[in-house]
Amino acid sequence: MHYDVIGDVHGHAAKLEALLAHLDYDMRDGTWHSPAGRQAVFVGDLIDRGPEQLKVLNIVRRMVDAGQARLVLGNHEYNAIGFYLGLRPRNDKNRGQHAAFLAEVGEDSALHREWVDWFRQHPMALDLDGIRVVHAWWDDAARDAVNRARGGECGVLSDDVMRRLYEDAALEKARKLLTCGVEWDLPDGVWMVDKEGHKHPEARLAVWRHDAERLPEVALVPRGSRHLIPDIEIPAEHRLGPVTGAPILIGHHWFDGPVKLESPKVACVDWSAAKDGPLVAYRWQGEAELRHVNLVAVGGEAPR
Repeated sequence: MHYDVIGDVHGHAAKLEALLAHLDYDMRDGTWHSPAGRQAVFVGDLIDRGPEQLKVLNIVRRMVDAGQARLVLGNHEYNAIGFYLGLRPRNDKNRGQHAAFLAEVGEDSALHREWVDWFRQHPMALDLDGIRVVHAWWDDAARDAVNRARGGECGVLSDDVMRRLYEDAALEKARKLLTCGVEWDLPDGVWMVDKEGHKHPEARLAVWRHDAERLPEVALVPRGSRHLIPDIEIPAEHRLGPVTGAPILIGHHWFDGPVKLESPKVACVDWSAAKDGPLVAYRWQGEAELRHVNLVAVGGEAPR
């Protein structure tokens, strides 16, 4: 089986349908069907932000039900489960993040419950015998810990399992690594400052850039904020060394600019489709090292 790994959709159904058509998927019996020998894999964050939440969800669910696609959970689906259960505070900040999704499903409605229950069924990481797909970053130990807690890769995220994932510090750290990536709690007195002047005591790191030694080389920040990154050394525990084994496909990180590979072993397929960027896919053909030519982008700047 070969795979088309599709980035964060965030409720943008028009971009999703344009990308599927560009990848030679065809609509039959109400479902998008993949070309022979291929399957779509969504890296999560189907929901929030965009104008067509339910349309995106129904497209992907029908594809999954028909065996044409698979899904790994993003932090937005995971947060939606926690929000529904009251484990994630229902404050203005979190309600605002889920506003587009809640507006379409109706908060605490039967439809809300139906979609949350569907999210609960999906894994947080998939090893597909040649590529590894996860929302934010791959870590074997974190994946194993979360899978044990839920009773297997596709064990249901029941109320009890969700409480454990929120309340057990080690499990929360493992889950967060998979769905949010590596974050470094910066030294005392050091801050990341965003464009609005808000201080953040942690930095999200592109740890796969294994040759980096200074924070500006690996800090993941929005365009326009890079000059605000403190120039300090990265601690040894966050220098992972070269990625080996099967290539890793991720989303989550809101990349911008020309669409390109991070390395022959790592590809990010989130190029800010929720803003003005393209929806991106990587067409995996069985290669042990990723190739730039296999990146596909629709709705924004194409790979070059």
